[in-house]
Amino acid sequence: MADSLKARVARMVAASVHALIDHIEDQNPGAAMEQSLREADGVIDEVRQELGKTSANRHLAQQQHARLNSQHVELTGQIDTAMAQAREDLARAAVARQLDIEAQIPVLETTLADFALQESELQGYVAALLAKKREMEEALQAFRASRAASQAATGTQGVTPSRSAEHRMDDITGAFDRIHQRQTGLSGTDQKKSLQQSAQLKELDDLVRDNKIAERMAQIKASKA
Repeated sequence: MADSLKARVARMVAASVHALIDHIEDQNPGAAMEQSLREADGVIDEVRQELGKTSANRHLAQQQHARLNSQHVELTGQIDTAMAQAREDLARAAVARQLDIEAQIPVLETTLADFALQESELQGYVAALLAKKREMEEALQAFRASRAASQAATGTQGVTPSRSAEHRMDDITGAFDRIHQRQTGLSGTDQKKSLQQSAQLKELDDLVRDNKIAERMAQIKASKA
């Protein structure tokens, strides 16, 4: 992969979501969001094209490798036939070709290994870029949901204290996440989880941990029985 494309991939993968958030908070958030996602799609397409070329080259190298191996085996049979008919000159020509093939095969195997490494690297880039794009889309959805919840909380009369507190907590969490993302480049809290969901997930974590402890104790007791 060209260094310029690799640098673009690295910048996009390393970029934090706060860049998208900053754009969204500008005067034209829709256009900024669409431009960011178009740029992500463009880079993903370029890497996929590079991956396609590398995969095609690896396939051609594999075919050549198989053809040379097959020819080497065929020459062995031809050498036996030539020697059986006292045609040492023909046998020598076949042996010379075998030596040429034996010199080429290690080079091809190195090339195949390089192509396989490049293919694996490019596949990793595609996966990382797709994950980054999903992260951007999720951040956008969370941002919009946070703003919608905030507007609903401030524009509705008679909101119950628990709902009001939850909306306030959403706003606080949103602000915390944006600061956290700007400073570290990492995602903060999961804004999509409600307070009830968080409590239930904590209870589930405790239940899973208790089960693991019980299983481990049972294994210890069984080993000592």
